[in-house]
Amino acid sequence: MGEYFKTRVRLKGQVTLSSEIRNLLGLKEGDDLAFSLNEQGQVIITRLEVIPPDQAWFWTEQWQKVEREAQADIDAGRFHRYPYIDETVSALEKRANAGN
Repeated sequence: MGEYFKTRVRLKGQVTLSSEIRNLLGLKEGDDLAFSLNEQGQVIITRLEVIPPDQAWFWTEQWQKVEREAQADIDAGRFHRYPYIDETVSALEKRANAGN
């Protein structure tokens, strides 16, 4: 059996996770945990990544695909920096008009 950590269930069902467990799971105060039971009857504890509803769009597969494509362009140097916003807007308008 691997390394294990002991804790005690308190009166109201509360338990304290040891610092080793908190470090292994990367936990900090306020994090959410999920408890599940595997086929061997063992309890599995997983740190949840809760996404605020107003940010859920960012984590859709479609958006993440575009993020990966954009990062690939940046990594390959396929981008241009403009010193001023009006130059950026002008360049975008020219590209949009060229497509018509």
